[in-house]
Amino acid sequence: MKNFVVKTIANAGALAVAVWILDKITLTGDSTGKQVGTLLLVALVFGLVNFLVKPVVKILTFPLFILTLGLITLVVNALMLLLTSWLADKLHLSFHVEGFWTAVLGGLIISVVSWALNVVLPDGDDD
Repeated sequence: MKNFVVKTIANAGALAVAVWILDKITLTGDSTGKQVGTLLLVALVFGLVNFLVKPVVKILTFPLFILTLGLITLVVNALMLLLTSWLADKLHLSFHVEGFWTAVLGGLIISVVSWALNVVLPDGDDD
């Protein structure tokens, strides 16, 4: 459970950095507290998408992974971010990613920041 919370916080931080850097990834809210709450909910959705959908997509794109020497991972990450944006809209969360190329860059930013935060934050496996 601790590992899940840490990963969700890392995802929220990574999403916040992407929102901060890219103008076409938006997170709106009336107050900072509402924005933080929305960011945590979007991080949960993002985590679920990556847990449930991403493995299936990676299996289906395995030949492309080999052919492109792994560069297809950028496209898969972008698609996961676009799916998260679509689900956030359906759940009435104020998070939106505008366009495929924004999603590619956002996915890259989120991957790097999430990796860095997972290195810094405790993972709970040391117990």
